[in-house]
Order: sequence, then C-alpha cells, then structure tokens
Amino acid sequence: MNVGLVIVSHSARLAEGVVELASQMAPDVRVIAAGGLPDGSLGTDFEKVSAALSDANTGAGAVVLYDLGSAQMLAELAVESLGDPGTAIVADAPLVEGAVAAAVAAQGGSDMQGVARAAEAAAEGGELVEPGAPNARDEVRQELELANEVGLHARPAALLARSLTGLQADVKISLGDNEADAASVLGVMGLGARKGDQIVLHASGPDARQAVERILDLAKRNFDE
Repeated sequence: MNVGLVIVSHSARLAEGVVELASQMAPDVRVIAAGGLPDGSLGTDFEKVSAALSDANTGAGAVVLYDLGSAQMLAELAVESLGDPGTAIVADAPLVEGAVAAAVAAQGGSDMQGVARAAEAAAEGGELVEPGAPNARDEVRQELELANEVGLHARPAALLARSLTGLQADVKISLGDNEADAASVLGVMGLGARKGDQIVLHASGPDARQAVERILDLAKRNFDE
C-alpha cells in the first residue's frame, strides 16, 4: 500500500490538473482532487475534502496539499474530524512542486511522514535528504547522451528519481555548469536536459555503481517512452 494524496484547491480545474501531473509521476499512488464548490464555482468544500481523504487512504494514510490559506484551514478541519486524525497530514508545501515530490516519495514507499517531508522540502527547490546519507566512500562518474525524445522532462525525471529508491548512494546529475540531485524530480527537470544532450552522472556511497547502472538501464530503454 502507498500513501495517498489529496489535492485541495479553490479551483476544480486546478486540482484536477495537479492530480493529472502527480499521477504521471506515480502510477501506483492514489491522488484525489478536492477542488471547487459543488456547483462548480470557486471555493473549498468540507464534504468534498472529507470524501477525498477517505478515498485516498488505502491503509497507509494520506497527505493533503492545498493552494491558499483558507484551503489550509478547511483541510486541517477535515483531518481533525476524521475518526483517527493520525491517518492524515496536511503538508505546508507549494501545491504543484509539493505534489510532484510527494507523489514520487509515495511511489517509492515512503511512509506518511516521509511523504509530507518530501512535499515540504520542495519549497526549498529539492527533495529532503535524509540524515545519515552516504558520503563519498565509493565514487562513480559516467557520461551519458540522452537519446529519448523528451530528455529529462517530467516522466523520465520521475522514473530516474524512483529508480534510486532504497539505494545508499548520493547521485548528482550535471549538464554544463548546472547540477541537480538525482533524487529530486524538480531538480532534474530544472536542468532542462533534452535529446542529444550530454549529461554527467556523479555517484558516491556504497551503492554508487548500482545507482549509475540503474540510470543507464533506464536510458537504454529510452525511459520507457
């Protein structure tokens, strides 16, 4: 079971768009939209959020993301009104970036607290690095030319980040003078790497070589495009 996500927005279309994006990143994660009022106008609805919380939680809990301040208050009220408020967390995170980071973390098997932390870390431009991350005991450097059509766009970036789940490795990707943490979907997307670009993988830690091999395998498969 994966942690579920609830997207609370004043706009039904905005919530549905964030759900569409997050779902592309994490196909096994249940992401539920709770946007707008029942008549389709702008606003947030307690019953809609409560129903979304119930739908999103398949046993591992749910993390709620919101767009504006009043949506936060309603989301917190909905969580407090649950039979067990400990089964959901309202994350203080940017809606789109937080949803992407949270979805990837949930897909990777993080628990509810881990998913919430990943969402909140997105406010600082990257995903959370857990304490005790491996240092540079083993180092691997590998150049890679991207052959897939969309380069390191949203879905390939998510696949790359997820491929590193469970490994004791610190992996960086560089393109020219820019570098990103390979575990950060937003950071990898921010490189703007396209088909034909030459990127460099830098990995350190006990599983450095395995991490690089996983990324190379994805590239050979053209990131499953």
